[in-house]
Amino acid sequence: MKTVAVIFGSRSTEHDVSIVTALSSIIKPLELSGRFAVEAVYIAKDGAWYWDNKLKDIALYQSGGIEEFMRKAPKVHLLFDDGLTLVKSSQFAGRKMYKKIDLVFPATHGTHGEDGELMSILEMANVPYVGCGPEASVIAMDKVLAKQVTQADGIPTTPWIWFSADELSKTPSAVLAKIKGLKYPLFVKPAHLGSSIGITRVTEEAQLMNALEVAAHYDDRIIVEQGVSNLVEVTVPIIGNTELTTAYVEQPLAKSDEFFDFETKYMQGGKKGGKAGAKSGESGSQGYSKIPAEIPKDMYEESEELARAVYKSIGCSGIARVDLLIDSMAKKVYFNEVNPLPGGLYAHNWRQKGIGNVSLVEKLVDLAEERHAERKRFHTSFSTNYLKQF
Repeated sequence: MKTVAVIFGSRSTEHDVSIVTALSSIIKPLELSGRFAVEAVYIAKDGAWYWDNKLKDIALYQSGGIEEFMRKAPKVHLLFDDGLTLVKSSQFAGRKMYKKIDLVFPATHGTHGEDGELMSILEMANVPYVGCGPEASVIAMDKVLAKQVTQADGIPTTPWIWFSADELSKTPSAVLAKIKGLKYPLFVKPAHLGSSIGITRVTEEAQLMNALEVAAHYDDRIIVEQGVSNLVEVTVPIIGNTELTTAYVEQPLAKSDEFFDFETKYMQGGKKGGKAGAKSGESGSQGYSKIPAEIPKDMYEESEELARAVYKSIGCSGIARVDLLIDSMAKKVYFNEVNPLPGGLYAHNWRQKGIGNVSLVEKLVDLAEERHAERKRFHTSFSTNYLKQF
């Protein structure tokens, strides 16, 4: 039986979302599969690492007991020895506990995890892991880079500009001048955050500066995007390395004057969409959604095709979710952003597609091992006489 470490939490604004993804969508189905011994590895908000079976219980976090746990529990160390081993002190003086890890399943949303930092550590440890590699994770989690890379491949996006928080602080008039070329409504976003944290929909110039300052509070890079007329938002979950499988094109539902901020996504219990479309929808990570999206067949197929193109352009592997914007009158589909670790793995959509939670995590583990084996084919050393010169 292989040992899988599920790593979650971290120093991120999406820390709590990460806990729910790990416990509900990853650890539980991995254990139900009967194929894996699962180790829970929690990264606290201060960056300390902990490893314990008690960390699998959601009640520990809901009750606030996690603070008491961390005061008493030993911190975890990582041992790199052509693989990854977890190390912690035991209750017996001078003794340590060791656990060799066969594969890692990251569940760290947002910064200091999903953005490629954790993946780089796992690459150095030479251990297989689920999801995108460091390069794709960095690009996907930087909305500016993601647009630059996909635009280079001819993938359409709405008009946009970006600038640094330092520019906004020192030369706000120059920043505002750059934005004048865009048409309202605008969407102001921190470049690196997920879960719609720090995003503001701006409908008039009087709201703009406050929105910019909110984004600058969270990030050192800010992106401003022009809205799409006759908007229909869709999202396309994808799994695969070279051969890609798409779930249903999903249509998150919100009122016409709303967008999917953190509150709408995670705190509404699926109520935002009301009862309309209940037969074709489900409450999931984006609130209430239509699954599959109720859009014309040609737009549906174009959305699938564009999502695959984005996935390949950025270099995703394992799993990702591509968000698209559709102008329903002009019948144009635009790339919006890509999430390299979808909240809850978007399991609600895959279930509709006929892939249950257990099958989903098993597929992702298999893809991780496939990718790791493929990368081992490439040489990482080169023999030279260079050192003999010295």
